[in-house]
Amino acid sequence: MAAYPNPDDLVVPPSILDTDLYKFTMQQAVFEHFPNAWATYRFTNRNADTVFTRKSIDILRASVNQFSRLSMSEAEKEWLAKACPYFKPAYRDFLGTYRFKPEQVEIKFIPAEGTEEGPDQHGNLSMTASGPWIESILWEVPLMSTLCEIYYKHVDTDWTYEGQEDLAYQKGKTLLANGCVFNEFGSRRRRSLKTHDLVIQGLKRAVKDAEAKSGKGQEGHNVEGTPSGARGEPGKLSGTSNVYLAMKHDLTPTGTIAHEWFMGVATAKGYENANTVALRMWQETYGNVLLVALTDTFSSDAFFKNLAATPDIAHTWAGLRQDSGDPFAFAPRAKAVYEGLGIDHREKVIVYSDALSVEKAVRLLEHAGPKGLGFKVAFGIGTNFTNDFRKKSTADPQSPTSTGAPSEALNIVIKLDSLDGKPCVKISDDLTKNTGDKETVRYVKQIFGLPV
Repeated sequence: MAAYPNPDDLVVPPSILDTDLYKFTMQQAVFEHFPNAWATYRFTNRNADTVFTRKSIDILRASVNQFSRLSMSEAEKEWLAKACPYFKPAYRDFLGTYRFKPEQVEIKFIPAEGTEEGPDQHGNLSMTASGPWIESILWEVPLMSTLCEIYYKHVDTDWTYEGQEDLAYQKGKTLLANGCVFNEFGSRRRRSLKTHDLVIQGLKRAVKDAEAKSGKGQEGHNVEGTPSGARGEPGKLSGTSNVYLAMKHDLTPTGTIAHEWFMGVATAKGYENANTVALRMWQETYGNVLLVALTDTFSSDAFFKNLAATPDIAHTWAGLRQDSGDPFAFAPRAKAVYEGLGIDHREKVIVYSDALSVEKAVRLLEHAGPKGLGFKVAFGIGTNFTNDFRKKSTADPQSPTSTGAPSEALNIVIKLDSLDGKPCVKISDDLTKNTGDKETVRYVKQIFGLPV
């Protein structure tokens, strides 16, 4: 009898570096500030209509069991030291010895009521990763990308790779032509590693053609992926958040900080001044680099109040990342805070990263950029790059990527659930993105004066 699951069905990342840069930047901060903390991460499927099969979850579990064989090569260590000089020797040594521990991950298939047991049985899943925070922090992205790839290989197969590189090329071409500075942010919910690679190839081709047309190469960027030249420059591809693909395609790895840093710091240090404490601790690790602040962990209302009360942080940090709520209301609000502190907002960047499409990015640049409110503006585009497909069964064979019904991307997340046994919460500007223990959410809302 053949092995089950079939080894050919397994999905395993090609490298520990096949993840987003901010997982490593946050891991270094945890390494320095919380080396003994214990963390649990929890999976959430936001779309109740999405169903998995018992076979797909069996394959996921078997795939995760193979993660332990991953380790950094000497070439990867050397490249990382050059590409990311803000990683300190002690942390690089730690990362060089890091190994995934599959026993930290618990995956359970939850069959739907009334379904017959077997490989094709439909249902949902529960998934947690628990262990020392300095270890468990790296599970999120590869677990999500692996689950996505398995789902689209074994559950939803009504799609094709046809035209994906050209679709990315056209998107890159439009962004560049409209002056957008953008980063590829699509690791977590990508359809597959192959898709991700095709997208990078398409974007690089768009850059090459734009350079040939203008007769100029791209100027440099700082690590946050924000423009380093004068405002109003032509569009640029700043890089990719995926460290492995940055190395493979000779791009800059981009990214800074995610919600879990603020969530963990708040749980460990208290909520009232959590944003300020988290930002100061981050600066203790990174000095004057990687200073783009994420604003919506406990609502942007709470963040902007903290920012207005800490002029030194507002002056020092390069800018802000908008990741939920109304993006068109964000820049006017940020401008008002900066002006109230006597800070020239035109020297600050806003990085938009919430559910962006090419069209939305162009409109946001017009609104908040040099010709609008005056900010430096950059974009992190994820799912729209790496999981934008049409159903094969409804597509026009002559144009498979532009016609037919959408082949929907999974709407899944893995969030920090607890730290040292205490629940962690996130209170987004989008109420559908709130996560965590309900009583703790209520308590934190009261602290920040938010509607309960």
